[in-house]
Amino acid sequence: MKPTNPVFTGLQTTIFETMSRLAIAHGAINLGQGFPDVDGPEDVRRVAAEALMSGPNQYPPMLGLPELRQAVAESNRRFYGLDVDWQSEVMVTSGATEAIADVLLALLEPGDEVILIEPLYDCYLPLVKRAGGIPVRLRVTPPQWRLDLDALAGAFTENTKAILLNNPMNPAGKVFSEEELAAIARLCNEHGVYAICDEVYEHLLFDGRQHRPLMAFEGMRERAVRIGSAGKTFSLTGWKVGYVTAAPNLLEPIAKAHQFVTFTTPPNLQRAVAYGLGKQDDYFEDLSRSMQAKRDRMLGGLRDLGFGVLPCEGTYFATCDVTTLGLEGGDVEICKRMVEEAGVAAVPVSAFYVADAPTNFVRFCFCKKDEVIDGALERLDGWVRKQTGAGASAPLGVASVGGD
Repeated sequence: MKPTNPVFTGLQTTIFETMSRLAIAHGAINLGQGFPDVDGPEDVRRVAAEALMSGPNQYPPMLGLPELRQAVAESNRRFYGLDVDWQSEVMVTSGATEAIADVLLALLEPGDEVILIEPLYDCYLPLVKRAGGIPVRLRVTPPQWRLDLDALAGAFTENTKAILLNNPMNPAGKVFSEEELAAIARLCNEHGVYAICDEVYEHLLFDGRQHRPLMAFEGMRERAVRIGSAGKTFSLTGWKVGYVTAAPNLLEPIAKAHQFVTFTTPPNLQRAVAYGLGKQDDYFEDLSRSMQAKRDRMLGGLRDLGFGVLPCEGTYFATCDVTTLGLEGGDVEICKRMVEEAGVAAVPVSAFYVADAPTNFVRFCFCKKDEVIDGALERLDGWVRKQTGAGASAPLGVASVGGD
């Protein structure tokens, strides 16, 4: 037998799927995989249902329904002051992961270097490799997750084609600072590099922070590709509706890749997302406010139990240092014991590194019902007591957990 593709052959099942399977097997509360346990707004879902029944349900335009592309362009103007032409600069995809694949396939040639920042979302590395790119890894290091600007500058070479930036960042819960973003923009301009901006958590920032796209920085309008996700913005992760904003000369090849990957996205879902993007400001404000409250609930309880709680400035996720608990083993072993013995599934942060990963951090997902969060904390309380021979350091309850 001839060999199959080496990038994907033998690639391990994602850690999210592994922990989710363990959670099912052990009847555990799943705080590993990042999806809300409540569906998004009823009015948005109702628009999708009505559009499904009224039709048409045939191929929509390859670039997406005009009403959704117009809504994406308007959102760029409304939230970020970006003047976007919906006809030549916006495309709809079947989720943000497809968008990332389209962009990499369209922009990379074999041997092009792509800067990736660890800890990194798991699809980035194999997709870069499959497109022929050479990954160049940087790190933001816990507990503060600061980007080393000298190391950043050193990563740019004459062979650098792109930097892939996830902001706000999964799994770190980091929002890149103005200084960090300005440095990235300056280096992209100096070296003629594209910026692929995975901004799916753009409406999930906490403690008064405001998202600023890299595209909004000087010189980046023509070289940044901005990717958004209805799944995150409307808590409808199963819909897989994403959107790409890019200058016409970039969107054209990206669209050519898209036409041979998925070609289109369900038209009823597109109509519903177009409707959702037109919601009043209070919807988007309530989204971040309610998620911040869940963050505070979760992290306040984890801190009371003795976990070392790291800053969480955005996204669905929070990282904790487990060395403060005095547990044996690394993060993978601890997560497996946690799901089997405590009945709570988390994700080892080492899974988001290629090599030489820290092994004392675990990631919890907090986009869950309050009673689910409380149930997980109660289970962890009993488990930690057994592991450490001590009780919780304070009564469980909601605590104030800032992002600084």
